[in-house]
Amino acid sequence: MATEALIERILAASDGPSSSAIDALHELLDDAAIEASAMPKSVAEAARLVGLSTHTLRYYEQEGLVRPARNASGYREYSAFDLRRLVFLARMRLSGMTMTDLKRYILLVEQGPSTIPERRRIMLDQQDRITRQIRELGLALETTEYKIRVYDGHPEG
Repeated sequence: MATEALIERILAASDGPSSSAIDALHELLDDAAIEASAMPKSVAEAARLVGLSTHTLRYYEQEGLVRPARNASGYREYSAFDLRRLVFLARMRLSGMTMTDLKRYILLVEQGPSTIPERRRIMLDQQDRITRQIRELGLALETTEYKIRVYDGHPEG
């Protein structure tokens, strides 16, 4: 599933009165569902479980972000570890993290605990980008709301 489609699913799921986008994201990409299924998943099953397209899963593999095992017939088999990695990738892409940063981050993860300070720096930088995007979207929303008031004949309030 493309990032835009995932965003649509999250927004639709978080439309309830007591629901948040974070709750919806966790529900759509539930780590517990991954843990409950100990059997390796095919590419189609994995894609369905994490809410991504099979094309995206293959692309992530091609880019070295996930490395599912192959069975005796040569088909991909996604383990719980692979599925958790895919959930992380989906969450980071949803937040706007670039493929370059994701590749760097995963490379560092695979190098072990000595890279934690650099991984933390990547996450702090991403947090700053997200915070800035939220502020920018807030301004865009205020402008939109102002225009709606103008069109309704009430620009002052």
